[in-house]
Amino acid sequence: MNRSMFAIAASLALAVAMLVPTAASAWAPAGTARIHPGVQTFTAGAQCTSNFVFEEGSTVFLGQAAHCSGTGGQTETNGCTSGSLPLGTPIEVTGASKPGTLVYNSWLTMQAAAETDPDTCAYNDLALIRLDPADAARVNPSVPGFGGPSGVGTVGELGSTVYSYGNSELRGGVTMLSPKQGVVVQNEGGGWSHNVITLSPGVPGDSGSGFMNASGEAIGILSTLQLAPLPGSNGVGDLSRELAYLHAHSAFTGMQLAPGTVPFEGELPGAILGS
Repeated sequence: MNRSMFAIAASLALAVAMLVPTAASAWAPAGTARIHPGVQTFTAGAQCTSNFVFEEGSTVFLGQAAHCSGTGGQTETNGCTSGSLPLGTPIEVTGASKPGTLVYNSWLTMQAAAETDPDTCAYNDLALIRLDPADAARVNPSVPGFGGPSGVGTVGELGSTVYSYGNSELRGGVTMLSPKQGVVVQNEGGGWSHNVITLSPGVPGDSGSGFMNASGEAIGILSTLQLAPLPGSNGVGDLSRELAYLHAHSAFTGMQLAPGTVPFEGELPGAILGS
């Protein structure tokens, strides 16, 4: 290649690089990352569990349930009518040096859009916390114990295996109780929600934790503790639908799930011992 052709090729490569969004981060090693899926979040004192890491351009976000910033009682779960703290609310993230910021809440978004579909109102339960840039280097998107997620996927048929990582304060910091494996027992809300039974079951404080399918794909977010169809079952909001709503009704059109740097392994005993 002569000098002129080399110069043209270099200029084209630079132009392409300028058009491609910058990767969010050189992730921290999974084994030492202070922030990852499953860390606790505190919104006005209310403790929840984060689900997955998301990114848009160079900005890093952590997911939690929208109801974690709710201002009503425990029975107020309709996102189109229930109150919420406003965007801009500071949120304490375990492992972060500075508070994160609530920048998306599906409840507030549905109310602004005058959403009327009852299933969407009942089950769209996703919020995003923007992490301070100072904490971006502390993040790894891998789920403790299991690895992954490998992308966004679907729940599958009834009886399909699911995996999750809860981190309620009620467990007293015993991380061996955090990894969970279970099965899908019912789908409802026109595909917006999936009832699952896990060992161990989700408990208060696990709200917002993420679920993966047998392929390690992110499929949902723990939204409710159920009494039916079976006591101890949990309602899991469908992540693919929640992200589609976010893309269609917010400025975060380029928001994407950050895949884990550790390969997914669906082995509960190994996840328990490695947690």
